[in-house]
Amino acid sequence: MAYTSVNNSKLECRLCPHNCNISDGDSGICSIRKNNNMNLELPFKGILSAINIDPIEKKPLYQFYPGSQILSLGFYGCNFHCPFCQNYSISQVFHTNNNKSYISPSDIVQIAVDKGIPSIAYTYSEPVIHFEYVLDCAVLAHKKGLKNVLVTNGFLNPEPAKELLLEMDAVNVDLKAFTNEFYHELGGRIEPVKTFIKLASELTHLEVTTLIIPGKNDSEKEIMSIANFIASIDSNIPLHLSAYYPVFKYEISTTPKDTILELCDKVSRILKYVYPGNIF
Repeated sequence: MAYTSVNNSKLECRLCPHNCNISDGDSGICSIRKNNNMNLELPFKGILSAINIDPIEKKPLYQFYPGSQILSLGFYGCNFHCPFCQNYSISQVFHTNNNKSYISPSDIVQIAVDKGIPSIAYTYSEPVIHFEYVLDCAVLAHKKGLKNVLVTNGFLNPEPAKELLLEMDAVNVDLKAFTNEFYHELGGRIEPVKTFIKLASELTHLEVTTLIIPGKNDSEKEIMSIANFIASIDSNIPLHLSAYYPVFKYEISTTPKDTILELCDKVSRILKYVYPGNIF
């Protein structure tokens, strides 16, 4: 586990860029990684919020095994606190004493094998804070010839990021916006996410998603900044621009369909693959 002792009562978790100093008996920002008598424990290891079979396009991945099904594993907790979270009931507002049982990585892999599903997704809430479990599953999945997909906010330190990405066959990174001010509102920073995206582009198939929130990150200038950043890495990286729907703490109207389509049109002048999402 990525942590070190700070003093006789605190541990520093080095998994993500928060580098939380966790007092004995407390958990980090993610609510998942806990200091128990100077040992970093994972009370929710293998406790899944959901196991579903999805179309792979739901991740969203449009250029990785299109048309296939994927076994999606949901988790609890997150190292961001987004006020617009689409999965807030498992990322931020969840019961730490739920009665769900541990499911082993070998059991997960066997479910996929038995159902003839070619890949496993680590998704819904933030999977990287469950680093050890995800890595165990991914290694076993590869041994059985299955593919691994990570759906993440990308807020992970470079060393564990590389270790995890080496076991991934595809990644979708949720790039929230392109300003540090916006990321600060979520409890994070943008630079580590940009670093993760660059690393992912080198190690695996990468697609990027941005949720377009009216009045927050929907300006043409900001979205074009995202497009230019992605193009500076590789203009073939797909970008998904998804419509926001009111949920959790934001009282903001749904993103107009025309906004999504207009932004997609402008971004398509820079990136080869641009997809609208959540519009009907």
